[in-house]
Order: sequence, then structure tokens, then C-alpha cells
Amino acid sequence: MKVVIVGTAYPYRGGLSAFNERLAVEYQQQGHDVEIYTFTVQYPSFLFPGKTQYSTEPAPKGLKILRKVNSCNPLNWVKVGREIRRKKPDVLLTKYWLPFMAPCLGTIERIVRRNGKTHVVAILDNVIPHEHRIGDRLFSRYFVKSTACFVAMSRSVLSDLETFTTSKPRLFCPHPLYDHYGDIRPASEAKQALGLAPDMRYVLFFGFIRSYKGLDLLLRAFAESQVAELNDVRLLVAGEFYGEAQPYLDIIASLGLENRVILRTEFIPDSRVRDYFCASDLVAQPYKSATQSGVTQIAYHFERPMLVTRVGGLPEMVPEGRVGYVVAPEVKTIAEAIADFFTHDRFASMAEGVREEKKKYSWRSMTDAIKQLTDER
Repeated sequence: MKVVIVGTAYPYRGGLSAFNERLAVEYQQQGHDVEIYTFTVQYPSFLFPGKTQYSTEPAPKGLKILRKVNSCNPLNWVKVGREIRRKKPDVLLTKYWLPFMAPCLGTIERIVRRNGKTHVVAILDNVIPHEHRIGDRLFSRYFVKSTACFVAMSRSVLSDLETFTTSKPRLFCPHPLYDHYGDIRPASEAKQALGLAPDMRYVLFFGFIRSYKGLDLLLRAFAESQVAELNDVRLLVAGEFYGEAQPYLDIIASLGLENRVILRTEFIPDSRVRDYFCASDLVAQPYKSATQSGVTQIAYHFERPMLVTRVGGLPEMVPEGRVGYVVAPEVKTIAEAIADFFTHDRFASMAEGVREEKKKYSWRSMTDAIKQLTDER
């Protein structure tokens, strides 16, 4: 097949790029011809609170990435749509995560569909975003009307899609593993590479720090008595602030956590992701709201037990008691889970559960789901 993916890719950084590039690799490994159309302009500054949108890593090898899409320029959407329409790909894939992108991606989809050949499929991160803005539903409705069929990576998103359509074909397919960050390495080597104390055990909070991700809950949990008594346990925060840092720094200072929290609050390049996960014993996602999370799939790849909250699609991905903990997004329940994990030394048994569970999350499953949708049309 000829497959075109429209969305984030190199030189942009982060999980969206990682997803689209890894999906392209999977299609290539199956013998298909793949192009990624990525952005010349991705976000206006008010939608990007981080330091930079761009990667400092080398370009991925073997992928055809075309920088042609300007998310803010309607004339560009028409131009790109016509260019892809002329190529007559078998499948056009878009990754939808933010209503701001709906006019751009939806317009491109509508133009491409006019060639009468191309199947248009959207892979949904969200249709209703975590952080609401005026016009979200209007924009998402436009995008949904533009798209022929959908893959949702959590059942909560599949349910949200019903707000906009109950008739268009859709499937649930879990987020595949992020398996491109390298092989597992011994924890002692990873700790040494990061300059961490070798005799400490670590809870990892990883990824962009946004208010809905609940780092404040996790910090307060570390001040609870049952966690405070674990003298050899530290919280490792690895990721860039997407918002004000001061509220988190105030919590650390007010609770006296300066010696128990290690802040690596810059963007973590792909080449260092492995060390952060392999140095850690437990990966915590104390989210206040969620759909699914790529952090879960990195933890699965590196066979790390997880603590997630009972929101969105997170409980679907983490079988309670076997690969980790599913708790209410509350300080007390988060603290109780952390204390149970380290007090009873559950790393080995839960890591074995992770090794078994991770077998479900292949990239072939994602391409098979897309094929099932296109074959039905």
C-alpha cells in the first residue's frame, strides 16, 4: 500500500512524533510505502508553553518526512490536501489530539477524500481535551465530520466519540509499546549514567508537567507518614514544566521534601529515556484526568511496575495487583500504594506481570486495526 501520515514528526519532539515515526517504521517493515507530512508551523506560541518544540536528536533513519503543513494557514491546507489527493494513497492517517488542529487536519482530509480512492482514518488521542477552551467541541465536530473512520486508543475516548457520531466505523486498539528507546539495562548502570545514588530506590514521574497530571498529589503523598518512613526511597521527576513551576517548588519547600525529590525538569531526549526508566523501581502516573498515556507504554517496554489513577483509560492498561496499582487520584491512596510496593518489595513479582502483559501491545495490532476499518468500507 501507499500510506500517508499527516501529523507531528521530526524535527519536532515528544510523544506525538515518536508515535507517528514508529507507526511509519511498522508499515515499512511490512513492505508498504510510507510518507509523513509534518509541520512547518505546528503550534502558535500560546499553545506551546515549553522551551522549544524541536528535537536535538539526529533525524530518524530511513523515513521520508516532508515538512509542508502550516497549522495556521488555510491556503496551505488546501495546497497540501490537493498534493496528497493527486498522489492517491491507499490510506491517509491523521493523529488527532487537540481541537486547534481540527480545521487544518479536517480540511486536508476532506480534500484528499475527493479522489475517490483514499481511505481516511484518524487515530484519536482525545476528542475532548484535558484542558478546555472555547470552541473545542465545534472544532472536534468539524474534524469528525471530515473523517471516514476512527481508531481510539482507550475505551473512554471511544465513548467520547459518541458525542459527535454514533454511525461512523470505529475500533478500540490500545496504544502500542514505545519500543524504540533501546534495550533494558541494569539499574546500577542507569543510576550511574544519571548521577543517582546507587543505594536508593526511585519512583519516577516522567513527561511534560501539566496540572492535570497530578504531580502535586504525588509530592504530597511523599510527605505522608507511611512514605516518609521509607528512608531509601526518592521521587525522580523527569520532564519539562508546561506551566508555572513555582507551585510545585512551593509544595516541596513547605513539606520539607528538598532531600527526597530529584528534579530533572528539562526535556528528556530520546537517548536518555532508557536510563530514567531503568533506574526506577515504580513509574507513577497520578493523573487527575486522562485518556491513555504513552508513559505507560514506555514503562511496559522497560518492564517497570506502575502506579496509575482510576481516570480515563489508564485502568484499562494496568491490571490491578499484577503489574501495578490503580488508585483514586487522592494523596492518601497514592501514598498507601507507594508504601505497599516498597515495604513488601513487590518489584520482582510485578515486573514479571509486566513482562506477560506487554505481549498484547504490538504495532502490528495497530496496523491490523486500521486495515480492518479500511477493508470494511
